[in-house]
Amino acid sequence: MSLKLIFICFYCSCILFLPISLLLKEASHYLWLNFWDRATEPVALSAYSVTLSMACIACFINTIFGFIIAWSLARYKFKLSRFIDAIIDLPFALPTSVAGFTLCIVYSESGPFRVILENLNIQIVYTKLGILLAMLFVSLPFIIRSVQPIITLIDKEIEEAAWSLGASPWITFSKIIFPNLISALSTGVTLAFSRAIGEYGSIVIISSNFAMKDLIVPVLIFQYLEQYDYIGATVIGSVILFISLSLLFFINWIQKRPFFNF
Repeated sequence: MSLKLIFICFYCSCILFLPISLLLKEASHYLWLNFWDRATEPVALSAYSVTLSMACIACFINTIFGFIIAWSLARYKFKLSRFIDAIIDLPFALPTSVAGFTLCIVYSESGPFRVILENLNIQIVYTKLGILLAMLFVSLPFIIRSVQPIITLIDKEIEEAAWSLGASPWITFSKIIFPNLISALSTGVTLAFSRAIGEYGSIVIISSNFAMKDLIVPVLIFQYLEQYDYIGATVIGSVILFISLSLLFFINWIQKRPFFNF
């Protein structure tokens, strides 16, 4: 048991704790100098706003449609169910730069949706809509794969028992089924949100990356590194790390509250 614990601690230290602690240690050097000034620069505030707002919208949309897809795959069998179930994991395997390039081709002014987009006067590539589309693409599997196994484990006899007692389908879903899915759904939403705010490869291709327009935090950090501004990159990275860790700790805390124990 002690050997297993040592191995777990060593592996987690090398992969997780050491990089995070070094980043925080580096950021602490500037805490009393110009940390706050660098973290609240207009360019940084704009990047925070774009990144967090687009990630929230992407998570909201993916929560609805991801839940519907997970429910359909878990409860119903149709001709393309296996194909859809397999292709959902495509964002896990596909390089994000390839995803961004593909989205640019599909939704560009010369793409297959050109006529529709022109009639609606909508531009996706090099706008915030492109960022939203990329975040939707990379974060969708997290919600589906978090909820789908739990839906599969729910015994249908529970629903049949509720129906036999006179419960409507909506009452059965809202009072019996959905409470068992809240924990898994919240985990999926958290993972999807964290994945969205950390996305770089596809967004750097599909957005214009202009400051105060559609520049996101990961791209801003890379721009700082290209300019050898390691202080700025460290400060911005520490802020987004703090936001991600706070969200993860909050979800872990709230899942242990009494109203999550159904």
